Amino acid sequence: MKEFINNIEYNFREIFSSPINILTSVIDIVLVAVLLFGIFMFLYKHSAKRLIKIVIIVVVIVSFLSSSIFDNRVSSSIAANAFLFLSFALILLFTQDLKRSLFKLSSPKSSGEIFTTEYDVPDEELKSTIDEIVRAAQNMSKKDVGALMIIAPHDVPQNILDSGTKLDAVLSSALLESVFHSKSPLHDGAVFIRGNRIVASGCFLPLTQSIELDKELGTRHRAAIGVTETNNMLAIIVSEETGIISVAMGGVIHRFFDSEMLADKLAQVYGLKALEGVGNKKFRRRK
Repeated sequence: MKEFINNIEYNFREIFSSPINILTSVIDIVLVAVLLFGIFMFLYKHSAKRLIKIVIIVVVIVSFLSSSIFDNRVSSSIAANAFLFLSFALILLFTQDLKRSLFKLSSPKSSGEIFTTEYDVPDEELKSTIDEIVRAAQNMSKKDVGALMIIAPHDVPQNILDSGTKLDAVLSSALLESVFHSKSPLHDGAVFIRGNRIVASGCFLPLTQSIELDKELGTRHRAAIGVTETNNMLAIIVSEETGIISVAMGGVIHRFFDSEMLADKLAQVYGLKALEGVGNKKFRRRK
């Protein structure tokens, strides 16, 4: 017991022996506190309050056993490995949530950076494409035909394309409406559009895991939110039950779009119009 107390006294003397040691100790404590706060907030936000208690207990035990105050190599090694195991367990449990968080951190802060891209077609053809998409959305809305259209300014992930049927066809309202016809074999999936072409149809998308969404939002809406949470894309949803046209971008969904609002949003995405929320600068397609 005497040796244990002497060991604690020695370590505290080492810490406070000089201003440099004090500064490094303070920085060390602050960094650990910020890290733990981030972990706790992440768990709290994703409704894992019970896990917070477990993490706190594990962190306290590991901190004590791994501290130089306790000169116990075996218990320190076991505690460190247990903390490593817990870290991997949290990553496996919250893979999609971590992916979304990293996407938000790495995504361009300006919407202009996200959707400014290059297409191999002139502006007039893109304007015609916008008209065709709006016309198809309005026609399906009036007939209560469900639809999910994804506008992809950049390349579509291969795993998503492989889940559907590749078309590579010039877009038209008639083609879109025929794809989403209730008797079409491809009507349940999503259509991916890049430029003036339909890249693929009948694609299956990851559903959002958010528990804060309105209960009346169906699978199409959840799929639209899910794909835009992890990809720089715009999703257009036509509700089969209500005919309401919605738009999802950046994991956020906005409902009750009319033809003018939809055309305006598509013009922004295609780089034919200034983007909202980016000042007076007009972002256009890269040449």
